[in-house]
Amino acid sequence: MKIKKIYTIICVLAISAISACQKKELVSEALNINDSKPKPKQSIMASPAGDVVGKVTVGYQGWFAAIGDGSPINIWWHWADPNNQAPNSTSIRIKSWPDVREYTSTYQTAFANLNNGQPAKLFSSFTDQTVNTQFLWMQQNGIDCAALQRFNPTGGEGPVRDAITAKVKTAAEATGRKFYIMYDVGYWTNMQSEIKADWTNKMAAYTSSPAYAKQNGKPVVCIWGFGFNDVGHPWSAAVCLDVINWFKSQGCYVIGGVPAYWRDTNATEVRPGFLATYNALNMISPWMIGKISNITEANNFYTNTQVGDQAYCNANGIDYQPCVLPGDLQLRQRAHGDLMWRQFYNLIGGGAQGLYISMFDEYNEGNQIAKTTENSSFIPAGSNFLSLDEDGTVCSADYYLRLTGDGGKMLKGQIGLTATRPTQPVVVGGGTVPIGQSVTFKGSSNNLYVSCENGTQAMNCNRATAGGWEHFTVVSAGSGKIALQSQGKYVSSENGTQAITCNRTSVGPWEQFDWVNNADGTVSLRGSNGKYISSENGTMAMTCNRTTIGGWESFKLNQ
Repeated sequence: MKIKKIYTIICVLAISAISACQKKELVSEALNINDSKPKPKQSIMASPAGDVVGKVTVGYQGWFAAIGDGSPINIWWHWADPNNQAPNSTSIRIKSWPDVREYTSTYQTAFANLNNGQPAKLFSSFTDQTVNTQFLWMQQNGIDCAALQRFNPTGGEGPVRDAITAKVKTAAEATGRKFYIMYDVGYWTNMQSEIKADWTNKMAAYTSSPAYAKQNGKPVVCIWGFGFNDVGHPWSAAVCLDVINWFKSQGCYVIGGVPAYWRDTNATEVRPGFLATYNALNMISPWMIGKISNITEANNFYTNTQVGDQAYCNANGIDYQPCVLPGDLQLRQRAHGDLMWRQFYNLIGGGAQGLYISMFDEYNEGNQIAKTTENSSFIPAGSNFLSLDEDGTVCSADYYLRLTGDGGKMLKGQIGLTATRPTQPVVVGGGTVPIGQSVTFKGSSNNLYVSCENGTQAMNCNRATAGGWEHFTVVSAGSGKIALQSQGKYVSSENGTQAITCNRTSVGPWEQFDWVNNADGTVSLRGSNGKYISSENGTMAMTCNRTTIGGWESFKLNQ
C-alpha cells in the first residue's frame, strides 16, 4: 500500500501542469496499477487520430529473396545460412513455414516434398505479386498501416531494400493501406550522418505518395534501436537526440522503437541517460520480443510496466504505441490466439493511442501473423516446423490476420472491449467444417463416391468404394473459403464453363469454395462463380454450374 501511495504522488507531481480532468484520470490509473483486468478509459491523446494514432500498424520486413527471383542480390536472403544455396534442414533461418498457396511465383528449396506430396517452395519479397498479395491480406483484415523496415542502406542489401520500398508504395496505394519507413539502426557504423543522407536523397520522396502515413499532418518516420545497451547500438543519448531533432526539423513525426524497460534507470538493457532523449519523440513504441510467453506474463508485464508507460506518455504529451505479439509458434506460445487477444484487451483497455504488431512476416522469429501452415500436410516431410494447429486446435492459415483485424476493431470502438476473443480459429461457411481432415463425398442421389480421377480427366461421381482417389483433404483457403486437395492437386470449378477437374497445383479463385452444411446433414459446395457443384447423378462428368441445391448438388460426408 505504501508503494502504491508513493507511485500516486509521483504521478500527481508529473502531471501538475495539465488539466484537472486529466489529473483525475491519471491518478485513478495509478491507483488501479495492480488490476490485470483493465477498465475501458478515454485515452489522453497527445495527438488526434491519424494514420498511426488510433490505428493498427504491422512491422513489415519484406526481406526475403531467392536465387533466380531477379533481385539484385540473387541469394536466399533471410531464408538460408549460408544464403548461396537453397534452404535445407541444416541451412535454414526461419522458424515457421509460410503458407504459399496464394503466391504465383515460388522457388524450389532443397527440403523434401511437403507431407501432402507437393514440392517444398518458398516465396520472394522481390516478386511484385508477393508484396501485392500480402498488402491485400492487410486490406482484407482491416490492418491500417505497415512499418517498412529499413536497415543500413549503404551495405550489401541496400539495392534490394530500395527496390522493395518502391514495391511497397505501389501495393499500399493499390490496397488503400498506409506505410512508413522504419529505420533499424543496429550495427550501422556511420548512422548519424548516413541516416540523414538516406532520408534526404531517397526516402523523403516517398512522402508525396497518398499512401505514405501522416500523423498531425506530418510524414511518419520511425527509428528503432536508440538506447539499447549492446554493441550494435553504441551511440550516446546526445547523438540519438541530434538525429531525432533533425528528423523533426524536416517536418517529420518521429516514433522511437525503444527497449521494453525504457523508463527504468536501473535496467541493464537500457543505456544510461536516455530518458530525456526519449522525451523528444512524438511516439514511443517499446520492443516486447522475449518479454512475455504466456497470458500470466502478459498480465504481469502490463500491470508492472505498461500501465506506467501509458501514464508517463500521457503526462509528457507523447503518444504510446505498445507492441502486441502473436507469440513464438515454434515455442508453442500462442494458445490459439488467446495470448494475443489478452494483450489487445489489456492495452486497449489501458488507453493505448495505437498498436504495433510484432511482426507481419517475421518467419525467422516465428512471431508472424502472415499466412502460415495450418497443419503438418503443408510442411516439408521430416522437418520440425510446427503448424498453427500445434496445440490441437485447428486454425486456418489466415487466423492471426483475422485476429489482428478484430483487435483493430476493438481499438477503434467498432466492437466493445472484451476479454473473450471473438475470432474463431476456423470460420468457413456455417456449422462445422472438417478443416485439415481427409473426407469422402457420396452423391445423395446415386449413393456413389466422388473421384478425383487422379487428376488425369474430369471428376466423376460413380465409384462404389472409396480408395485414394476418392479421398479429399479439406483445406482453408482464407477469407471464409475452403479448397479440396487430393493426390497433391486441388479441385477446380473451371469457373462453371466445363467439367470440374482435380489438377491444379495452387489455389486461385476457381479452386476456392463455400462449404454449405445443409439441414438434412448433407453438404454442398459453391464455387467462386456463385454456382454449386453437381454430381450429374454419376451419368456424366461433374460440373459447377447449378444455381440451386437439389439431390445432385448435395453430398453425404464420410459414409
